[in-house]
Amino acid sequence: MEKRKVAIPQLKEMKKTGCKLKMVTAYDYSMASLVDKSEIEMILVGDSLGMVVLGYEGTVPVTMEDMIHHIRSVVKGAAHTLVVGDMPFMSYNISREEAIRNAGRLMKEGGADCVKLEGGQEMATIVRAIVDAGIPVMAHIGLTPQTASALGGFKVQGKDAARAAKLLADAQALEEAGAFAIVLECIPAQLARLITEKLSIPTIGIGAGPWCDGQVLVTHDMLGLFDRFVPKFVKQYANVGKVILEAFQAYAQEVNASTFPDMEHSFTMKEEELAKLE
Repeated sequence: MEKRKVAIPQLKEMKKTGCKLKMVTAYDYSMASLVDKSEIEMILVGDSLGMVVLGYEGTVPVTMEDMIHHIRSVVKGAAHTLVVGDMPFMSYNISREEAIRNAGRLMKEGGADCVKLEGGQEMATIVRAIVDAGIPVMAHIGLTPQTASALGGFKVQGKDAARAAKLLADAQALEEAGAFAIVLECIPAQLARLITEKLSIPTIGIGAGPWCDGQVLVTHDMLGLFDRFVPKFVKQYANVGKVILEAFQAYAQEVNASTFPDMEHSFTMKEEELAKLE
């Protein structure tokens, strides 16, 4: 059966039927092509590229131009996978007009299928404005990396009843504003379960326990490609970074020993042509 492009209504139907959603990050054509061959429905071109691709200390320095550049590459490799473009810090915080304009750029210039932005009730009017402009929005609450310093750093959110109630209210406000799904990051599993049960739109967890409608991980974390730090909630499905390092070392040693390239990996010319040259 021919594989079809994943569409947003399909994600909502998956929640109704209890089928789990899967999302991972990708930032270039090659990785997107591999994801597209798998059973994963969504690619997030996350502003996490600031750390794992561009070497920044966090996500705050990431620009619209950074995002558009990488989204464009991913889209070329993701013929069947829904591509979610992250809206970078301060691209949607100033005004509704600027938020709509920048969300439109991620779709028009980058080719994203939809956008994602961080924030709770305070961002509901922005979400509504973008949705009313015809741009699908995935929301993101809990630990929001762009504003982590205001939350006291990278730590679990909603551990007491008052803060948990605020996150539930945030989720409900974002659903009401028209978000088609919500990422729940670093919140207690029990709270994520409650939010998931209360909403009619899918929840996608990252460090939010097993009861969300779906899960998302940063590819560089799950494949061992980024070792500056590994969050507690990450399961490392492979240590590709170690394999790559071993390959680099083997290559360096063979070049040093003049065993690479050998004639198998070289081109030759006919002896008579070589004789003419000599």
